[in-house]
Amino acid sequence: MGVPGRSGAAVTNAARVLAHPSREEIRVEGVLHALSDPIRLRIVRQLARDADELACSRFDLPVSKSTSTHHFRVLRESGVIQQFYRGTAKLSGLRTGDLDALFPGLLDSVLAAADRQAERLGEAAPQV
Repeated sequence: MGVPGRSGAAVTNAARVLAHPSREEIRVEGVLHALSDPIRLRIVRQLARDADELACSRFDLPVSKSTSTHHFRVLRESGVIQQFYRGTAKLSGLRTGDLDALFPGLLDSVLAAADRQAERLGEAAPQV
């Protein structure tokens, strides 16, 4: 049963469920595209360093909130991350199991390369 919204229409929990591709729908070109952007790679590196899901508010990104939302959406729709609501917080976590099953070693290789590049360029690792 829905809860009345401002317009009088019922607001259901379905509005808070985010679409994710199934494991079978994840494509390597989509994953590589998602990981090719420096902001999205930064998000993935930060998630990889954390043992649990992180709220979107935990990410200190040098872009606007709407741009951050776009980057999280690209990562989710490509199958790199999963997102869900816990209360009012939207949490994100890597889909490591799915990615490792489909593309063994890909995520680890990309993360290791990103870490080596950051070290080479003197960049700090993403903080959680």
